[in-house]
Amino acid sequence: MSQLSDMKALLRVAFKAAKQSYSPYSHFPVGAALVTVKGEVFDGCNVENASYGLTICAERVALLKAVSEGKRKFAILAVVGGKGKAVRPCGACLQVLSEFCGSDFPIILAALDERKTFEVILLGDLLPQAFAMKKGAGEKGQGSGVRGHGSGVRGHGSGVRGQDSE
Repeated sequence: MSQLSDMKALLRVAFKAAKQSYSPYSHFPVGAALVTVKGEVFDGCNVENASYGLTICAERVALLKAVSEGKRKFAILAVVGGKGKAVRPCGACLQVLSEFCGSDFPIILAALDERKTFEVILLGDLLPQAFAMKKGAGEKGQGSGVRGHGSGVRGHGSGVRGQDSE
């Protein structure tokens, strides 16, 4: 299977996951599909709560499902949501992803109503300076710092855009 075919297949999983969204307050369904380095796929949808701060995003649902199954290394993530323009993962999701994925981790983005158009962007472009604990920080009173994702902000819009010809 080609890389483009793999991306389209992963997007289909994310679109299907979005249908399971529990979003009675925002009416803003989001779906995600996360692939491990061994090719296992974990999906997730957003789950809202009347206390908005307790809402969990689709990206974290997929990641937490994978981590709860013992997975720690990931290859790619697809996220679908929004209309007319793809939604981007929130800061909390990006930070949690950065715990397990490097700055070169690819994220495929697509809008729910634009199944033939997608964008691929890197985690480091969305979160150029992720927060990270230094080794031994919790044990020896060490401080915390910024994970080395480059020395500055990268250019916006540096993602790869794709068009499905089907």
